[in-house]
Amino acid sequence: LMEICLMHPLDVVKTRFQIQRGTTDSNHYKSLGDSFLKIYHTERLFGFYKGILPPILVETPKRAVKFFAFEQYKKLLGYVSLSPGLAFAVAGLGSGITEAIIVNPFEVVKVGLQANRDIYAQQPSTLSYARDIIKTKGLGLQGLNKGLTATLGRHGIFNMVYFGFYFNVKNIIPVNKDPILEFWRKFGIGLLSGITASVINIPFDVAKSRIQGPQPVPGEIKYITCFKTMATIYQEEGFFALYKGLLPKIIRLGPGGAVMLLAYEYVYHWLQEN
Repeated sequence: LMEICLMHPLDVVKTRFQIQRGTTDSNHYKSLGDSFLKIYHTERLFGFYKGILPPILVETPKRAVKFFAFEQYKKLLGYVSLSPGLAFAVAGLGSGITEAIIVNPFEVVKVGLQANRDIYAQQPSTLSYARDIIKTKGLGLQGLNKGLTATLGRHGIFNMVYFGFYFNVKNIIPVNKDPILEFWRKFGIGLLSGITASVINIPFDVAKSRIQGPQPVPGEIKYITCFKTMATIYQEEGFFALYKGLLPKIIRLGPGGAVMLLAYEYVYHWLQEN
C-alpha cells in the first residue's frame, strides 16, 4: 500500500507515455518533467492518482499469490533435474503467469482510468467504469480480460528475470557478516533485479497499455493481440517506441523491487524461525 501511494504517479506517467503515438499527438509529452507539469496544470494533483483503487485492491493478494506460487513451483521443480539457477527462473515464470491471470481485470480498469485526461472530479468512478466495461464488452478477451496475453508476457518475463537474477546473483556474491552491509548487499541485488526485469519486459508492457487503453480511432480496434501490437508499433513508430515509459518504470520498479524482495526475505526468515 505504501509503495502504491508513493509510486502511483510514476505509473500514471508511464501509461501516458506508452499510449501516446509520436509527436503528432496533441497531448504529447516531451520528457518526464514535461509530463508531470502538463498533468498537474490540466488535471491537478489528483490527476496523478487516477486508477489507484484497482492496484490498492489487488496489490496485497497479488503479492501474496506471486510469492506463494513461486515457493510452490520451486518445490515442484525439485523433482525435476534442473540446475538451481534455472529452477529459480522457471519458478519465477510460473509465478508471474499465475499472478497475471489474477491481476489482468484490475489492469484493464486501471489503464482505462489512467488514460482519461479529464480532471479527477469529472472522470467516472472505478466501480462505474468497471461496470460499464462488463455491460458493454463482457468478461472475455474483448472486455474485462482484454490484453491477457500481453499481461501474461509482462508478468511472466518480469518474474522470471526478477527471481532468477536475484537468487542466482545473491548466491555468487559472498554473504557479509555485518548485518547493515548484508542488508545493502541484498538491496543492491534487488535493485538490479528490478531494473533488469523492467528493461527486458517493457515491450510487453507497452503492448498491454496499447491494447487496454483507448484505440487511436474511436470504434475501430487497431491493437488486438500482443505480438501483432508489438509488430505494428515497431513498423509505425520504430524500435524505441517499444521502450516508451521505461524511465518512470525503472524509477518505480527498481527500488520497489528491492524493497519487496527484502521484505519477503526478512519476514519469511522470521516466520520460519518463529
